Amino acid sequence: MNKTLIAVDGATQALRQFAQERDWQQFHSPKNLVMALSGEVGELTEIFQWMSEADSHGAASAPATARAVSDELADVALYLIHLADVLGVDLNAAIVSKLASNAAKYPVAASRGVSTKYDQLPQS
Repeated sequence: MNKTLIAVDGATQALRQFAQERDWQQFHSPKNLVMALSGEVGELTEIFQWMSEADSHGAASAPATARAVSDELADVALYLIHLADVLGVDLNAAIVSKLASNAAKYPVAASRGVSTKYDQLPQS
């Protein structure tokens, strides 16, 4: 597994500057950021709510939804990155750790092609 999975430092710095320039740090408590993140996930969910499975695969390229999908994904990512920063969580390290944990819980031989939860997979 690649230890440098993603680079969020630039986004973190940009978000800090954005909030500082507007004196918004006072509003960016973990509680408020989680609530904002949840709202943005809800807005993303709303785009997909009544789509068919097939339509959902093309949502990011369909003229009627592409911009909204892109904007909402960006909002979700920005709030998530900012929340991690405010909480002092190294998001890169957390992602690498979680992927390693998931790889251990879902070995390829037992989980390939099935959606079974890890605790219900056959033991090897």
